[in-house]
Amino acid sequence: MSEQRFEKAQFAAWLSIIGNIALAVLKGIFGWLSGSKALLADAANSASDVAGSIAVLIGLKAARRAPDRDHPYGHGKAESVSAIIVSVLLLLVGLEIGINSVKTMYAGVTQAPEEFALIAIGISIVVKEFLFHYNFRLGKKLSSQALIASAWDHRTDVMSSVAVLIGVGGAVLGAYMNQPLLYYLDPLAGLFVALLVLRMGYKLVMESVHKTIDHVLHKEDTEELLDTAQRVKGVITVNELRAREHGHYVIVDIKISVNPRITVSEGHDIGKAVKHQLLSKFSHVSDVFIHVNPYDPGYPYKDVSSEHPDFPTLLH
Repeated sequence: MSEQRFEKAQFAAWLSIIGNIALAVLKGIFGWLSGSKALLADAANSASDVAGSIAVLIGLKAARRAPDRDHPYGHGKAESVSAIIVSVLLLLVGLEIGINSVKTMYAGVTQAPEEFALIAIGISIVVKEFLFHYNFRLGKKLSSQALIASAWDHRTDVMSSVAVLIGVGGAVLGAYMNQPLLYYLDPLAGLFVALLVLRMGYKLVMESVHKTIDHVLHKEDTEELLDTAQRVKGVITVNELRAREHGHYVIVDIKISVNPRITVSEGHDIGKAVKHQLLSKFSHVSDVFIHVNPYDPGYPYKDVSSEHPDFPTLLH
């Protein structure tokens, strides 16, 4: 991870931590004073986001470390691990919020929340929407799975706050209209928040685990890599190319075929040229491992040599 990339990602993580702490305190105080179960549930969700943002920050710092003997491919997967932690926290908080909401409805609701609870909800929606856009755009730009997971966590918070706004607003309206049945909209909104959190947590867990277990890029995602390697002078054909995600970067394994009558040293130089081209042209490629084969028309992979403009001269 470059120094500039780390600094931007670290700033985003700290921004999320500070924002979540402020919102958790604000919603907790307003929820307690107003008697809103839904707002207290939303405060608990924001509190869990603080722990999630800290996990993201730790993951970013770990991913920054250079490769070593035990981790020759680097520490990029630390970001995916932190994304899993954020996702699991979402699942746990969702369960807790859901259980508390059901208990409240079962015990009976006899009072609507105070109107000022709506102020905290409005502030939460504005702040969380800003944090979502900031983290999502930066996560895409830096190819950070941890920041993207954190961004979707913020978007879930926006949806949950909207649900809380409807629930609390409906309960307050019930007090004005003398309709006690509408009081149940407050804990019902808390239950809806729980379902949203559980859904997003499950989705992020599956995506993070998928990226952690050496996910290989699909064919359409490697076409540029293949084309770049194929155009290197001396490469007759690319027999095989695999690009696997390792956190925010990609490691490429490639097999190329060269003229069988050139020297080992010449074949080695062609391989180095391929590696240089891939590393210099694609910023997300961290390392390239090349296997050089003598060209054989009977090789079991697709022969694209006829498509190569220099093919007739490569064998001489």
